[in-house]
Amino acid sequence: MNVILQYFRDLKENTVSGWNRFWFTPTDPATLGMIRIFTGMMLVYTHLVWGIAMADFFGPEGWLSVDAVDAFRVRVNYETADSSFFPINPTVAGTPAAEEATPGLGLTPSPFLIWDSPAVMWSVHVFSIVAMLLFTLGLWTRVTSVLAFACALFYVHRVPAATFGLDQINVMLTMYLMLGPSGAAYSLDRLFARRRWVRQGNDIESFPNPPLTGANFSIRLMQFHMCVIYFFAGTAKLAGENWWDGTAIWMAMANGEYSTLNMFWIAWYPWISDLLTEGTVWWELSYCVLIWPRLTRPIVLFFGVLMHIGIGIGMGMMTFALIMIIGNGAFVSPALVRGCLEWLKALFGRSQTSGVQEETLLSESPSQKSPKAGKKNAALANAQ
Repeated sequence: MNVILQYFRDLKENTVSGWNRFWFTPTDPATLGMIRIFTGMMLVYTHLVWGIAMADFFGPEGWLSVDAVDAFRVRVNYETADSSFFPINPTVAGTPAAEEATPGLGLTPSPFLIWDSPAVMWSVHVFSIVAMLLFTLGLWTRVTSVLAFACALFYVHRVPAATFGLDQINVMLTMYLMLGPSGAAYSLDRLFARRRWVRQGNDIESFPNPPLTGANFSIRLMQFHMCVIYFFAGTAKLAGENWWDGTAIWMAMANGEYSTLNMFWIAWYPWISDLLTEGTVWWELSYCVLIWPRLTRPIVLFFGVLMHIGIGIGMGMMTFALIMIIGNGAFVSPALVRGCLEWLKALFGRSQTSGVQEETLLSESPSQKSPKAGKKNAALANAQ
């Protein structure tokens, strides 16, 4: 009996210990800082693209009216028509308090839904771009991360029918970056803190760089979310006949709306389509298992990068491919991130040093380059 009780005690202790170790072990924030930079760049880029057609998407006469957005939100159960806690927007016919409620308010508020003034629309847009740019640079990151996340939601909630995987992953990564100390590495916040440290008379080498629990927690959330995404992507494919018969990749490449390269030649080599189709399904289904062991993780990431680059180049979805690769970056160790950065610094440092040395040699006089040449020139000068 004591052996059985001891077993359950050990099981409980090991489970709790493993849980705490997985989520709350302090870690180097280098990976989190790297993801912040790349995610921020994607945020700035995608929202600058929104700005090309601001009035068409977010204006009062836009393609998707506020009425249509409200109806869409009710249809997909973003809000429940019988809920008294979260009011439905009044523009939806048949909802309670339709006359008294405020347009654009509910579970998913957005300034683009509440105000239809072009001045407000452009003010929100400029503010959002600035907030996202500061977030990318890592300036006042604790504040700008929240602002960047909120601003990204403003756009998504105004045009829910015009958003796709890119926008969803943008928001997902920004949310987890907001929850963690994403400005603790590779940021202006960090740079200014180092300068203050030096001004106080401290040695730069002694500047504290402690591992952070929040960094590990945010990275774990990203990792878990990526596993969920790929698991359901893989299981959803099992319901498609084309994924079973090996023609799904061929159907995608033969679709004129997506294909950017002429891949029709694959029709003469069906085994290529079979291999890519079945390989994609197996990779997505096995991702949530094989990504965790250190031995198999590089292999999984390698094929993941290849798959997304193929999607980006072959189907014209490069921005989606990039944001998915950035999300997979959550599985890159901080040591590897810092190692790659040090390698780049050394590489560019050597290039700059070589350039300076070459410029110095070219600017030297013949007498400086060779003592013998200097003596010869001096003798010729004296002879003349």
